[in-house]
Amino acid sequence: MKCSSCGVNIGSSQNWVEFPCPSCGKENIVRCEKCRKMVNTYKCKSCGFIGP
Repeated sequence: MKCSSCGVNIGSSQNWVEFPCPSCGKENIVRCEKCRKMVNTYKCKSCGFIGP
C-alpha cells in the first residue's frame, strides 16, 4: 500500500490511516504519518476531490 499524498510504501509503517473518500466514498485514501502531520494534500482518483 502507498500513501495517497507522497507515494511512500507504508507496508512497514505502523502509524498510517485508511478511509473512504469524503466526497464519493468510492476510493480508499491512505495517509502516512508524515503527510498527516504536515497536512499534505491528497487527491481521489475517482472524483478528483482534493483534501488535507
